[in-house]
Amino acid sequence: MDRLQNDFFARDVLEVAPELLGKYIVRKFEEGRIEKFLITEVEAYRGEKDLACHASKGRTPRTEIMYHTGGKIYVYLIYGMYWMLNIVTSVKDVPQAVLIRGLKGFDGPGKLSKKLFIDKSFYGEDLFSNQNLWIEKDLKSSEVKFKTTPRIGIDYAGEIYKNKPWRFILN
Repeated sequence: MDRLQNDFFARDVLEVAPELLGKYIVRKFEEGRIEKFLITEVEAYRGEKDLACHASKGRTPRTEIMYHTGGKIYVYLIYGMYWMLNIVTSVKDVPQAVLIRGLKGFDGPGKLSKKLFIDKSFYGEDLFSNQNLWIEKDLKSSEVKFKTTPRIGIDYAGEIYKNKPWRFILN
């Protein structure tokens, strides 16, 4: 197993997000079965000045984990039914996160969270020490080719932030 170390995540989200493409999310399910899922799509959310980022409203109980050092899991519920899986990046008190939007065979953050049985119990967990969810290296970064597009579903953030090309998709 070549689990990513916390220092991988303790960098700016715009460095970490594209480097997550081609890596594997590894999930150990309750019955002990372990499956690996190739990360194919992510979005970057870059702190309090990014109006699409939850931290743009400041530090709240919901966003508290985003203010921790990178490598923590940030999950939140949308539409009362979908848990969104995010990975905290950067350093303490600089709130940034990467939304995992797609895995090979599962497009859409709600679908992948259902497939992985992600719920609020993962909030705040450390990817380095967690025994049920972690990220491993796989494709060599020189082999990873990707494209960028604007993020999805954030019209509320205004023209500047909704058009940032901070969605990264594996080619």
